[in-house]
Amino acid sequence: MNHSPRDYMARERTDLANERTLLSYIRTALAFAVTGLALIKFFPSRSSFVIGLLLVVIGLVIVIMGNFRFKYYKKRILKFK
Repeated sequence: MNHSPRDYMARERTDLANERTLLSYIRTALAFAVTGLALIKFFPSRSSFVIGLLLVVIGLVIVIMGNFRFKYYKKRILKFK
């Protein structure tokens, strides 16, 4: 199958967009985790600890979800190359 340069560039843009989305997931996960750790560190109460721990767990879930999404779309993009 012969692909034109236009097709190649479209696939590259899609691949780069997928990578940018992964970085957005990571940035969001870090924001949740850092906020949770700050709550745990600077507000020593039981409720702050529970909320902080919940935020850290949510951050971990977000980064795992983003990684799965990245791999899924990476395979789909590579299928068309």
